Amino acid sequence: MRADAMSQTTVPMTDTALATPPRKFADPDRTADGKRRARVSLTRLTTLWINTGTLCNIACRNCYIESSPTNDAFVYISRAEAAAFLEEIVQDCWPVTEIGFTGGEPFMNPDMLGMLTDALERRFSALVLTNAMQPMMRPPVRKGLLALRDAYGDRLTLRVSLDHYTAALHDEERGPGSFDKTLAGIDWLAAEDFSIALAGRTCWGESEQAARAGYAALIESRSWPVAPDQPDALVLFPEMDAKQDVPEITEDCWNILGLSPSSMMCASSRMIAKRRGDKAPAVLPCTLLTDLPRFDMGATLAEAANAEGGLFDQGTVKLCHPHCARFCVLGGGSCSAAPIE
Repeated sequence: MRADAMSQTTVPMTDTALATPPRKFADPDRTADGKRRARVSLTRLTTLWINTGTLCNIACRNCYIESSPTNDAFVYISRAEAAAFLEEIVQDCWPVTEIGFTGGEPFMNPDMLGMLTDALERRFSALVLTNAMQPMMRPPVRKGLLALRDAYGDRLTLRVSLDHYTAALHDEERGPGSFDKTLAGIDWLAAEDFSIALAGRTCWGESEQAARAGYAALIESRSWPVAPDQPDALVLFPEMDAKQDVPEITEDCWNILGLSPSSMMCASSRMIAKRRGDKAPAVLPCTLLTDLPRFDMGATLAEAANAEGGLFDQGTVKLCHPHCARFCVLGGGSCSAAPIE
C-alpha cells in the first residue's frame, strides 16, 4: 500500500502516556532522588538502523513507536538519504557490519528494495524487521527479494514479528486474521530458502522456557528453518508497558545488577530516521528513543559521535527515558542480530 493512498493524519509520539512520576526522567544528569544518572558510551558501532518510516499496514495494540496506517511522524526515508550514511560508514571506516531496517513496516517504503540493494552491495549484512504480511507479499516485492536472495544469500535476514505462537494471543496484539497472514508470509520465505528469524513478545506471563517450547512446536509443524533455542533466531522481547512505573538507572546500578554499559544497545548501534517536516534525517541513539526531537544526535554519524549538551556528553548517551530501564537495562533487550561485546 502506497503512502499517497493513505490518510496522512499524524499520531504524535510523546511521553504523555508514560505513567511515571513527574520528576522522573526530567534531569538529564540526576535521577529524581539526586543520584548520578547512568550513561553509555559508544564502544564500537556495529549496527546502523534505518527507520524506513512509521507508516504500517496494521496498528498493533502496544506498538512502542505507535506505527499505524496513518502515523507519518517519521516519513519515508529515501534511497539517496540512506546511501549517504552508508557512504559515510565506508569513507570514515566505521566498524559497522550490519544494516538493520525497521519501521513501521519497511516494505511499505517504495525505496526499500533499493536500500537493501545498496547495503548488500557494500558487503554489509542486512536485517529487515517485517510483519511478512501484504506489503512484503506483493508480487514486485517478492520478485525483488528473490533476486537479492540469489545475489547475496544469507547475508539478508528477515526477522518476522510473530508476537505469540497461538492465533488468539498474536491477533490480540495485531488484529483478527493477522496470525494466518503472517504464517503465510513465513511459509513463503521458508519455501524460498530465505534466512529467517522470529520476534516474539513476553507479555503473557509465560516463562521463557514455555514460550520457546510453544514456538518450537509451531516451527516444527511448519518446517521453518528457525532454531527456537537460539536467542538470535527466536528473539523474545521484554514487554514495554507504558502504564507501569520503572526505576531510573543510576551509575551504581551497573554493579548492583552485574551489568556493563557496553552490553547496552546504544553502546553498539545508532539509528537514522526522518521526522515529518525535517529536511534531512537525524541520528538517534537506538531504535527506542524516538518520541522527542531532544534525542536527535546530529545529521551525520560524525556529528552524533560528538553530540554535546542535554542528553549527550561527547556522544555518550544519558539514560534518561523509561525505555532505557524497561527494555535494555532491566529487560535485557536488543534489536540487533550482531553480537554486543
